This record gives sequence, C-alpha cells and structure tokens, in this order.
Amino acid sequence: MTIDWKKEVEIRKEDLFKDLFDLLSIPSVREDDKATVDAPVGPGPKEALLHFLEIGERDGFTTKNIDNIAGHLEYGQGDETMGIFGHVDVVPVGTGWDTEPFKPVIKDGKLYARGASDDKGPSIAAYYALKMIKELELPVSKRVRFIIGTDEESSWQCMDRYLEVEDKPDFGFAPDAEFPIINGEKGNASINLLFDGSNEGDYKLISFESGLRANMVPESATALVEVATVDQAANFETEFMTFIEANPISGIIEVDGTAIKVIVKGKSAHGASPQSGINGGTYLAAFLDNYAFGGGAKAYLSAIATYVHGDTTGEKLGINYTDDVMGELTVNAGLFSFKANQTDNYVTLNIRYPKGITAPEMVASFEKLLGGLGTTFTIDKATLPHYVPEDDELVKTLLDVYTEHTGLEGHGQVIGGGTFGRLLERGVAYGAMFPHSVDTMHQANEFMEVDDIINATVIYADAIYRLIK
Repeated sequence: MTIDWKKEVEIRKEDLFKDLFDLLSIPSVREDDKATVDAPVGPGPKEALLHFLEIGERDGFTTKNIDNIAGHLEYGQGDETMGIFGHVDVVPVGTGWDTEPFKPVIKDGKLYARGASDDKGPSIAAYYALKMIKELELPVSKRVRFIIGTDEESSWQCMDRYLEVEDKPDFGFAPDAEFPIINGEKGNASINLLFDGSNEGDYKLISFESGLRANMVPESATALVEVATVDQAANFETEFMTFIEANPISGIIEVDGTAIKVIVKGKSAHGASPQSGINGGTYLAAFLDNYAFGGGAKAYLSAIATYVHGDTTGEKLGINYTDDVMGELTVNAGLFSFKANQTDNYVTLNIRYPKGITAPEMVASFEKLLGGLGTTFTIDKATLPHYVPEDDELVKTLLDVYTEHTGLEGHGQVIGGGTFGRLLERGVAYGAMFPHSVDTMHQANEFMEVDDIINATVIYADAIYRLIK
C-alpha cells in the first residue's frame, strides 16, 4: 500500500496548527513554589498535559493520566509496544524576546513561541503522524503509546513516576532533537561546587546570582558589592565599562556611595552546547576576581574565573575527555548563587560526558584542584551514556525513512543533550530539527520553521507505520 503522507498532512494542516497554537499558549514552566499534590511540578505543566490528553480523547485514543505529572495515548494491539516520548514543559522565558513567548505567531515562515521547537512543535507533529495512521485505519501489529512528560527540562520526575506504574515500551523514539537520528547520548551529571560565605577583604561580595536552569547557559548575572571608599567605587565603575567594551557582553552598573550593583548580559543557549552561548555568570566572576575580595567570596570568584570561565571542555578542571564514538565532554556552569555570611553558596556545573569517564572521577579531579580553596562537592544527578548501534533494526528503519523523504544521507549521531529516548535500551531521538534548521532551543525568540513541522510530520507518519505494521 502506497500512502501519500504529504497529502495527508496537508489535509490536516489547519487542525495541526490550531492544536499546536493552543498548546503553545499554555505557559508550562515548572514552578516549584506553586507545586501541589495535584500539580506536582506546578499548574502550567499540569494544564498542558491535560490539554494534550483532551486532544487525544477528542480523536478517539485511549488515554491515561498518571497523577497529573505524566500520561499516555494508546493505539493498536500486539505483543510489542512502541513508545513515542514527548514533553509539554518548557524552560523559563528569560529576556530578549521580540514577541510574546506564550502568544505564538508565524512570521516569515517561522513559528515563534517558547516550546515551538522544544518540544511542543515536534510532539504535535509526532501526534498527528499517529493520528493519521489511526484515521486511515491502517493495519498494525503492535501497540503504540504516545507518552507525555511534564518535567523533562528539570529532573524527569514525570518519567520516574510513569515507569513506577506503567510497563516500559520495547522500543521507540523521542521527537526531541534532530534528524537524521540521535542514537547516542552522552552522560549527564550536575555537580555542585560549594563555598562558605565569608568576606575578609577590602571588597565585600554581598551577593552573586546567575542562571535559571542547570541546563541553560546563563544570559545574565547580577552582583552586589560593597567597597571601602568612594574613590574605589569610581575606579570600579570605570574599569567595569572598560571590561565590557573589551568582551562580547553588555552590562549595567549602579553606584550609590560605596554600594555597587553590577549586571552582565551575555547570550543564553542550551546547556548541551555551552560553546554556543556567552556565559554571563563566568564573565562577571572573571571581572570581580581582579579585586581584593577575601575568604569564601574570593574562593568563589577565583574558582569560577580560574577553572570555569572560557572553557566548555573541562580542560581547566582536569576532566577534558574525548571518546572516538561519543565525542568530547562539555561543561556548562548553569547556576550561581552566593550570599555573604551564608553557608549554602554554590556553582552548579552541568556536564555532558562520553563513555570512559564517570561523575565520581570528575569530583576527584575537582578535589585535587579546588580543595585548597575550602570547596566541597556534591553530585546532584548523574545519568550514564546511552548508545544504540547503527545496525539495530530500529535505527536502520528510521534512517531509511529519513533518506527516502529528504534525499540526504542518513547516519548516526551522538549529542550532549538528554532525551527521553534514553529511557529505553532500544530508544533513540528522531527529529524534529533538520540539518538546515537553526537551533533556538532554550534561547530567546525560539522558533521552528512551518515547513519543518510539516515535513517532520510526514517523516514521523511513515516511520511509525513501518515500525508497527
């Protein structure tokens, strides 16, 4: 049976974008301060999950809600289950948008909104692919579960809970990365560097804050500083403006007598590609490290400036490592917090690492380098590297479909990002970015090209059907 998938998508194009616009309009950022038993990661992700399940119920799928934190749509029957993993939560908005982040708009062929490319756009594309198979009443031999998460951008509580009560699918993919395929994902470790809050120098660091999520390159950073004299404050202001002009950042400084507020702005990016961003936190620390701070404040600033700033491969930290298949380790300093005279000051490093190195080995290296500064370390979370060989039938099928629809060579890829595909031994990520796509995930003015959404839906439909028929 030959099916014109492009024609079937075009028939449903208006409905697809109506559903996508509605989903994008829900501000589904995790909000711990608003979390309840009924909304485990906040009201926004819950609302988006319920809306997605309502779309599935409308279209006749069997649906299940797991504690308002995860859910699934189910179709077909068989001894094997294919899983499709999407997520409806999004990272915080940040600054620098030219449009309203939760008021989707199409301009110049691009759909702008937070979540357009990560991951509401690709999830709706994959959903409509499955919806077409159902509506066309095509014969299938396997069960499909479209699984929806609400905490992918943070700690994956959604999938932890889902897999406590539901069976794990036998194979599948997450529409949450790029084509041709992602059949390998680096390990992901978040390690905290901890410092005391003592201040013993002529300059006092009252506070230092930067970052929204560990897996985002911080765009901006803010510090409050107290100096001894008005002359010191004047010199500080002059030297800050010189620093700004000499580096790829912008900044603001406010001086009130001997009290100073300084703000640095760089460029946000996905934490898996820290080289694509400009880390406002490390730039601010590098500037402040030139001054006579003391105690824990000096240790804090020096550790960042000496061992983290300007290095996204971990070389300064002694953990740079490269695997022939999985590539090099990357480091993103994603969260910074320092308050004078408090004990819970930290820098959180989000590290994406290939096979051949472990999180405890990284901490051992940190202890050798930073232990003399009074620094201690904790591992927040660490997931191991994941790889599905290219000769696996799942990978071969998905690559064949991609090649047939694009005319481009299909090949395996390894990324630093982590997707739900890694939850399955035979799990991968598949689309929805194409080689020509501009990656705006986790950035201001996030967008996905309208044509890419359509073409991804076509590929997903063909791929899903080949895998379950």
